[in-house]
Amino acid sequence: MVRYIIRRLLQAIPLLFIISIMIFILLQSSGDPLATMGGRRTTRPEDRARLSRIMGLDQPIYLQYVYWLIGNDWVQIDVDNDGTPDTYGQRKGVLRGDFGNSLVNRGKTALELINERLPNTLVLMIPAEIIILFFSLVVGIYSALRQYSLTDQLITTGSFIGFSMPIFFVALASMYIFAVNFRKWGLPYLPTVGMFDPKVGKTFGQVATHMILPIFSMSLVSISGYSRFVRSQMLEVISQDYIRTAYAKGLSERMVLIGHALKNAAIPFVTLVGIDIPFLLGGAVITETIFGWPGMGRLFIDHLTRYDTPVVMGILMLISLAVVICQLLTDIVYGWLDPRIRYN
Repeated sequence: MVRYIIRRLLQAIPLLFIISIMIFILLQSSGDPLATMGGRRTTRPEDRARLSRIMGLDQPIYLQYVYWLIGNDWVQIDVDNDGTPDTYGQRKGVLRGDFGNSLVNRGKTALELINERLPNTLVLMIPAEIIILFFSLVVGIYSALRQYSLTDQLITTGSFIGFSMPIFFVALASMYIFAVNFRKWGLPYLPTVGMFDPKVGKTFGQVATHMILPIFSMSLVSISGYSRFVRSQMLEVISQDYIRTAYAKGLSERMVLIGHALKNAAIPFVTLVGIDIPFLLGGAVITETIFGWPGMGRLFIDHLTRYDTPVVMGILMLISLAVVICQLLTDIVYGWLDPRIRYN
């Protein structure tokens, strides 16, 4: 197992290298970061030329990637065009933990902005993922054990309706019902925007109440899809011979379902979860935008629309690294769920 893990980690190095090249080329080709420098006014031609030299954008794209990856030494550039070279500074490069400075938030590095928003995203996404996993398993197993019953048909109908609704529709509908109409009816209503009320402050109660609608919107769609997957896998497993043998030996239904059926039915489910978890770091872009949640999703959209390459590259590379790590953890969980799986 140790050799397998080491081999997978070594294989991840060229994979991340290729991913970084593709993302860098796409971002550099998608727009002009010097058009407004993250502001509202168009950059003057003389400023564009100066900034282009300072940021290395006047170099070929392969040199720009090298500077982004490994950095460059102290550069001497005549910034103010007075005939005297000015020292601009040194960029360490991504390999030494420097993704560069944000073009939108002057004076802050890309990592500083990511570190500010990442905890907010995790506060929202971790409870959401726990709720999704719990209810997906409960609803899926319950529906499978009562196949073709009235309860199963109702769950199936509700799941198809929930899964067919786009997330933005669920978010807007929940805001309309639980915030607008509840307030109109004189009932306790839920907040819709932000992480807390500025007048009250960032308290536990404020954050908890502001989390309800975003988590509900994300969970409804995911539970609807995941529960159908769990149901189909459970139906396939409980019809196997070894399940009937376990019942014949006198094992309790709980032991058969949890100890035997669920472990084997969960292997494909673990694959879906392993793919889904890394994107928690990127935040739910649509949900965070609609509810004004200050997380990674909003950070990504805000800086992508203004061509802030250092921040966008930092977010995308963080997600790519998380995908590689989570896929490795998924393979390890496979071996725990099914002893027949061995890694050499």
